[in-house]
Amino acid sequence: MGLRSFLHRLTAPSPSGQNPKGPCKMVCVVNQGLKMGKGKMAAQVGHGAVMATMKAGSIKPLYLEQWLATGQKKVCLKGTDAEHLLVLEKSAKEAGIMTTLVHDAGHTQIPSGSLTVLALGPDTEEQFQAITGELKLL
Repeated sequence: MGLRSFLHRLTAPSPSGQNPKGPCKMVCVVNQGLKMGKGKMAAQVGHGAVMATMKAGSIKPLYLEQWLATGQKKVCLKGTDAEHLLVLEKSAKEAGIMTTLVHDAGHTQIPSGSLTVLALGPDTEEQFQAITGELKLL
């Protein structure tokens, strides 16, 4: 651990909020309607994971800490199209799950602004069952 990290741990306020009940994971749902190449999909999922991690640090820090401490489990699932991802996002928000949408910049394979990935969580594994339990692995 570097000196800055050590000092941050000593001086940063303790995370507050609700403690997660059980192991946490992150779920990334990929828009299959865009026909992205494997590398493009990987990059978009990477964007979603980073964005969701940063968001969790300010909104659900205890969930982020639990997720980081238990191996950062991530699951990638297939979404039908952008409309499907938005329906899933609405359900996740209603369940109290943090959501992050990834829109492409349009520099390579797909049009600018295309919804590529819905990143959910991190949150407890049981929270995801009703929302993403029926989706197939990517």
